[in-house]
Amino acid sequence: MEFVNELGLLALGSRMRALSERLYAIADEVYQSRGIAVQGRWFPFLRLLHDRGPQTVGEIAEAIGQTHSAVSQLADKLVRDGWLIAKTDKADKRVRRLTLSARAAAALRDAKPAWRAIEEVLQARCRDENIDMLGTLAGFGRVLESQIENEISERTLAIQREAVRVVPFRPELRQHFYRLNADWLQKYFYIEEIDHRVLSNPEEEILAAGGEIFFALLGDDVVGTCALKKEADASYELTKMAVDENSRSLGIGRRLIEAAIETFKKRRGKMLFLETSTKLTPAIRLYESVGFEHQPTLRPSSHYRRADVYMVWRAPPATKPKRK
Repeated sequence: MEFVNELGLLALGSRMRALSERLYAIADEVYQSRGIAVQGRWFPFLRLLHDRGPQTVGEIAEAIGQTHSAVSQLADKLVRDGWLIAKTDKADKRVRRLTLSARAAAALRDAKPAWRAIEEVLQARCRDENIDMLGTLAGFGRVLESQIENEISERTLAIQREAVRVVPFRPELRQHFYRLNADWLQKYFYIEEIDHRVLSNPEEEILAAGGEIFFALLGDDVVGTCALKKEADASYELTKMAVDENSRSLGIGRRLIEAAIETFKKRRGKMLFLETSTKLTPAIRLYESVGFEHQPTLRPSSHYRRADVYMVWRAPPATKPKRK
């Protein structure tokens, strides 16, 4: 248990399961010392039938918070061993109602002093430790409600986004420039001759001409890339952007574009443009959101056969400081 305790809330389920098993073991030892054949893990099931009378498997599962399958399997065992009697429901003959057998009823009568003793001892020990166990469990139950899975999923994405790093070209990352772009092109289009030339020789085609290549890293994994390709007269093209399909909810494309724009501004570029396709609606919306504007005509001497959208980046207007 020491390691599980060190994991804190991450291993809370395991800790609670261990505590549950310990409680069952305590109850079983008490029952055995009194010659009662009931098992501790049967308690909620049998006590429900004792207090409320015959129940269906579905009603029992809902009342004690266990799965229908688990309740059904235990019910089958208890029926076979003579603790329960299964009768067809009068209103729906497809459903069986479970009731205590005479053997079970007698055993539960014998168990009542042990139930009271267990509760009183646990209450006394909780008071000694200043623990409001039932209140704490009720509060924790509320913690686990209200779509907590969605909140955890959103937080997971936020943590992953925070872990993304954008780095410049390094020789050991070179293969990922081709890999990511080739995967993207083969999914939506095909690799044109210019694509193959640029992707195969990034140092010569982009870096040597004064351009830049960026990579997005998630831990040690390369999950995205893009390039800032220098044209004549301080004009730059945002090109060769590709993001790993399994990482597209992490805002990686935006991070790469922002890195390229920042480099463009530092180099005092005069024009930043891109070419894309109307097939890529999400990508176009992303470009629009960071300041790229559609042009009325296609770019003269376009590089790509697939391109039918031409966009140019406009710096957002500077905000004037508020007067005091």
